[in-house]
Parts: sequence; C-alpha cells; structure tokens
Amino acid sequence: MTLKNLRSKFIISLLVGMAVVVGLMAYGDFSDIFGSLEEFRWELMPLLLALSLANYLIRFVKWHFYLGQIGVHNVPKRDSFLAFFSGLGMVITPGKLGEWLKSYLLQEMNGVPFIRTAPILLAERFTDAVALLLLASAGFFIFGEAWEVFVIVAVGSVIAMIIARHRPTMRVILHRAERLPVVSRFASQAETFYESTYILFSPWSLIFTTVLSVVSWAGEVLAFYLVLVGLGQEGSWMLLVKAAFILPVSTLAGAIVLIAPGGMGVAEGGITGLLQVIVEGMSKSVAALATLIIRFTTLWFGVIVGLIAFAVATRRIAAASAAGGPPGAAIPAGPDPLPTMAASAGEGDGRSEGGHNQEEVLQ
Repeated sequence: MTLKNLRSKFIISLLVGMAVVVGLMAYGDFSDIFGSLEEFRWELMPLLLALSLANYLIRFVKWHFYLGQIGVHNVPKRDSFLAFFSGLGMVITPGKLGEWLKSYLLQEMNGVPFIRTAPILLAERFTDAVALLLLASAGFFIFGEAWEVFVIVAVGSVIAMIIARHRPTMRVILHRAERLPVVSRFASQAETFYESTYILFSPWSLIFTTVLSVVSWAGEVLAFYLVLVGLGQEGSWMLLVKAAFILPVSTLAGAIVLIAPGGMGVAEGGITGLLQVIVEGMSKSVAALATLIIRFTTLWFGVIVGLIAFAVATRRIAAASAAGGPPGAAIPAGPDPLPTMAASAGEGDGRSEGGHNQEEVLQ
C-alpha cells in the first residue's frame, strides 16, 4: 500500500463515515435527533474532548515506551509525538492498517527502520483488546450479552501471546511465509520484525502496557457515561457499568470485523443496539444520538488531531529534504541490544533499509 493508495482509502473511509452518520440519523429519525440534540448538556463537551485527549496522551506514553523496549532510544519526543498522533488520523482505514504510518514517519524523520517499529502496532492492538475485555468483563456476567465476543477475544489473545513468545513456532510460520509471493520480498527483514515482536510481548511489557491501556480506555468509558447523563439518563454506578460494557464490546466487535474502516458501522450498530437492549427506557433516537456524540469525541476528534499532526510532520520532512537530508539523520536510533537486529541488512543505515521498499512495506 503506497501513500497515494492510503490517501484514496482514507477518502473512501470518510465517505463510509458520512454514510454511517446519515444512516444513524435516519434510523433515529432526523427530527427526533435534532430535538434531543437541543436538550443535550453541551457544557459537558469540553470534558468529553479532554477525556479523549487524555486517552491519546496515555497511548502515546505506551508508544514511546515500546520504542525504548526495542532499543530505539534518543528519538526526540517531538518526532515520536508527531509520528504517533499522525497515526490517529489513519485509524479509519480498513483494519487500521494506515496506523503503520507512524513507523513510516519515524523512519523518514529519524532513520529508524520501518520493519523494526512496525510490530508496535500489533502490540498496541493486542493490549487494547485485553484492556477493553477487562473493562467489559463485569457486564458479560451481569447482562449476558455478546458473550461470543468475550470468548473470541479472550481465546485469541491467549493464542497470540503463546505463539509470539514461542520461537520454534514463529520460525516455522516465518519460514512458510517466506514462500508467499509478496511476503518473500521482505524475508530478509522477517527476523528483525520478529525480534521486536518477541520483546514487545514479554510478560513485563504486556502487563505494564495493558495497565496503561485500561487507564486510557477507562477515560473513554467515562466520557460515554457522561454522554448518557448529558442526554437525560440518571447518573448511577449501574449506568457506569452499562457504559463500561457497551462501549468496549462494540469497539471490539468493530475491531474484529477488519474490513470495516475504523470499525465504522459495526461499532455504531453495536452501541445503538446495546443501548436499547440494556438501558431501560432508551429510545432509538436518543440511542442513535448518544452513539453519534461518543463516536465524534472518541473517533473523529482523534482523526482531526491526527491530520493536523500529519501536516506538521510532512512539513518537517519536506523542509529537511530541501535542506539536504532528513531532520533526524544525525540523531542515532540508540543502542541495539539485539544481535539479530544489528546483523540484519541495512541496520547501519536505517533510512536506506526502509527507504528501498518504504512504499511497498506499508501494507
């Protein structure tokens, strides 16, 4: 996937998002939704956006921690910040593949090989899924809804962790993958990819980053709770438990359906449907409006912030290119504690390694 293709997929995802919004409004009845919108407590909106921003900042801490874990040190926090937040702008691509833009930008700004940091996205998705599962766990037993999602994610998480930490199994998988037409072009970089993955899935790393994920997603659950309160629901611990069940389960469902850009359609349908099933007296218009508001504050707000960060990052790269080199060319990526990484082709010149296939590897 080239950057040009990524741009076209992003535009398509925007159109899908617009269709989902119109569909939700039609389901809830346009007039009823506009009537409920006037009654919403708009003084809560700054707090909702602040909670989402706090979520992004905590996830940035996790991203920067991951960089240190795989031996990528001395990358300026400004560049790390721009790369991470640029990725938020691409969460609406199918399977969130566009988030690998973070690794591409880090390579362009600091010469860190794309293939070395790419596994961070896998670790992020894994710990986010576990965190969402933990937040929703009480609801699975109380409400008895969507238990299939719980089982699929729980079993999948355990299998993924076991495979990632079992070197013989992974070497067999990599060996077989090298025979595939597209993957074979990157066979020489597979060891680097796996060594990063092995470190990121270490018990200590998983525990720490999962805790960060729980804290960050708890902020979005709290935001969802406030949306419901802002739409007239009486605040209570039970309403908070319901919010902690509905939002994570719907988000997980959207993540499982990889073809849905940013989980759009699936997540919205899950939130709207579960609200009507679990929250007593919830009308379809209020349920649809609550879904629209929480998706704006947790998804589309991040996309807007990400696009701003991406614009700043690309200007920085363009200015450095005009000056004769990448802005991070003189900044070392830090000591590499992994001999297998140091031995991989192009490690001494990170930009040349990733640069040769930098557009092909964005897939």
